[in-house]
Amino acid sequence: MREAIRLANESVERGGGPFGSVVVKDGEIVAGSSNSVTLDNDPTAHAEVNTIRQACRKLGTFDLSDCTIYTSCEPCPMCLGAIYWARIGRIFYGNIRKDARDIQFADDFIYEELERPLEARTVPIIPLLRNEALHTFRLWQKKEDKTVY
Repeated sequence: MREAIRLANESVERGGGPFGSVVVKDGEIVAGSSNSVTLDNDPTAHAEVNTIRQACRKLGTFDLSDCTIYTSCEPCPMCLGAIYWARIGRIFYGNIRKDARDIQFADDFIYEELERPLEARTVPIIPLLRNEALHTFRLWQKKEDKTVY
């Protein structure tokens, strides 16, 4: 956790966001990164996402189920989703969502949006061409040599 916090501090000094994380496997840090949203002009470049990408490249897998993530703040919904997709086994975090909100990071807004029905969300989310889109899913379903994830 101290390394995640150190990476967060370093990020602030470089002009990035105040977040850092590390992925650990068998007691060793395999990847570590910080938030680079403003540095990379990439809204998905959160510390956890950057770290997961590094860990997957280094370990040569998309399945990090034998890993733990340490992050300087409770993960936002996007990062939490990435952690679940990576199948990371445990999450340790420092700051809580309220701490992030107190410094104007709106993670709570996204959590609140997810609880609303689709038609009540701030950003309209509208189904379109489902029958055509289902064709791709049927192709996937029939594919015998696919890698399931």
